[in-house]
Amino acid sequence: MIFFIAVLTRAFNQWKNPISIGLYVKGLRAENDGHFEEAITAYETALAQCKKLRFQQVFKNKIIGKVKLLHTLVDYDNSARYIR
Repeated sequence: MIFFIAVLTRAFNQWKNPISIGLYVKGLRAENDGHFEEAITAYETALAQCKKLRFQQVFKNKIIGKVKLLHTLVDYDNSARYIR
């Protein structure tokens, strides 16, 4: 019974204060402003927070896709600097 109450309390706290969604929004704003490194950091932190929860597989996949895309953009920008 105590275990069940502890699980419900944790789930309610995560539902009330979704840290991973706040970090995702922070990363999205940084990405829109063109600060790709800052966006990658925010997305990876959101992904680490999201892995603590079980039922956010679609959200995890969305963050992973954005991180891959941003790493590609940063690599492209870095290679374009050396060519010029």
